[in-house]
Amino acid sequence: MTVEVRLFATLRRHAPASPNGVMAVEMPAGSTVLELVRALNLDPKEVHLIMVNGTGCGFEQPISDGDRIGLFPPVGGG
Repeated sequence: MTVEVRLFATLRRHAPASPNGVMAVEMPAGSTVLELVRALNLDPKEVHLIMVNGTGCGFEQPISDGDRIGLFPPVGGG
C-alpha cells in the first residue's frame, strides 16, 4: 500500500530528497504508524504529534492505502 507522509519542522531533515517534507511511502498492508516511523529511520522519541487523515492518533494506529500521515516534532518557543 502507498501512504502520503508529511514531515514537519525539524523532522524534514529525514527527507532530503523532498525539501517540502512530503513523500509517498510503500508499506506492507496492516502496518501501524510505529512501523512507518521505523521504516523512515525516525526515532519515535522525535515524534510528538501524529495525524492520520487529519485526526490525532498514537503509534499503534493502523494505516491504510491512501492515508495521509503528518508527523510533528515537539514544538518549543518563547
